[in-house]
Amino acid sequence: MSSNSTEDDDPCAPDDNLCITRTHLQAVIIVPTLLLFFTLVTLLFVFLRQYCPERRPSHITAPQNNNHHHSNPHHHHHHHHRRQQHHHRHHHVSSHRHTQRPHLQGIDAPPGLNPLEHEVLPLSVQPVQQNVKPNVSAPPQVTTERHHGAFSQVTALPLSVYIKANDAVTLYRGRMDNRDVVLRVLKETATSSEKQHFLNFASFVSALGPHPFLPALLGVVSVQPPLMIVMEELRHRDLLGFLWRCRQDNTGSGSSCDMTEKRIFIMAGQVASALDYLHSKGYVHGNVGARSVLVGGDLTVKLWGLGSVYRRTARGGSLGEVDVMEMRKWQAPEVLARRAMSKSSDVWSFGILLYEMVSLGDPPFAELMAAELLQHLQRGKHLSRPPTCSNTL
Repeated sequence: MSSNSTEDDDPCAPDDNLCITRTHLQAVIIVPTLLLFFTLVTLLFVFLRQYCPERRPSHITAPQNNNHHHSNPHHHHHHHHRRQQHHHRHHHVSSHRHTQRPHLQGIDAPPGLNPLEHEVLPLSVQPVQQNVKPNVSAPPQVTTERHHGAFSQVTALPLSVYIKANDAVTLYRGRMDNRDVVLRVLKETATSSEKQHFLNFASFVSALGPHPFLPALLGVVSVQPPLMIVMEELRHRDLLGFLWRCRQDNTGSGSSCDMTEKRIFIMAGQVASALDYLHSKGYVHGNVGARSVLVGGDLTVKLWGLGSVYRRTARGGSLGEVDVMEMRKWQAPEVLARRAMSKSSDVWSFGILLYEMVSLGDPPFAELMAAELLQHLQRGKHLSRPPTCSNTL
């Protein structure tokens, strides 16, 4: 019975070979071929879907590479504008952003800078790394190199309380580019270690960057001996000597030493600005006082005394007994107690500086020995208000 059912389902007679061949051809060849075709079409569609989004940005940004082959930028801009007219509006906007030089509110951006991609231009002055010991093998990074013939009218600089020579350095004053300068000249007898410290200090000051209330580093002679560091000279030298001269002069309102309340406020604000800048760089000055402030011809003051900052940085932040003994009466109680120096320590010393300015150079805690100061402060005692300090101040 099952044999009869199979014969009824077979459309071909047992002896019809042509019919049997066509049936097998349809089942074995045609159907798999159609399935393979539809599979290939599906894969091609998926491939195009994946490939087209990757091609579109490269097609749009391709005109950027043509900048290297066109010597005339105006010709390139005109040619690119003609090409954009044949694209859709959305394609035109996208291509315009990528191929035309970007504009920042009417100011032409430098070549290669795309503000839409948040590019950052390298600065000419590299920021100094905070709390990192200077590399003893690194020469000055960004200081302008000078030569010996750039200076004129060079004479020995008289020693003062704000700038000091040592066994390795001689100080001179001179003229360079029509301005007065101070030359720190390394002696030929200096050791290799002293030479390296000399160059590292120049690199340290240079890395701080320019600030209106820090003395300007104008250059370094580092190629040919004698090595030099060139700093701007401020006419009235250190503030402490300036205040003493004001006290002795006292010739009236016509004197350049007339320290009015307004002048004290202005000078204090300038020192505070420089101190805040150092703190923003991660440094503590640690030596704030009238003798660490320089006074220019227009009575603008600038904070100096950066040698102590450099020495602490070179030592990895250790305080050092010498730095404390130089200005013990200007130091905060925590520094006198041999604890870590901080920005707050500079604020305390800044208060002592204000006392010096108001009193025209009176030494703080004049009635005390330096060794007695910490105990005096721990008892809650402090500086008395100078007679010259008004209620307004």
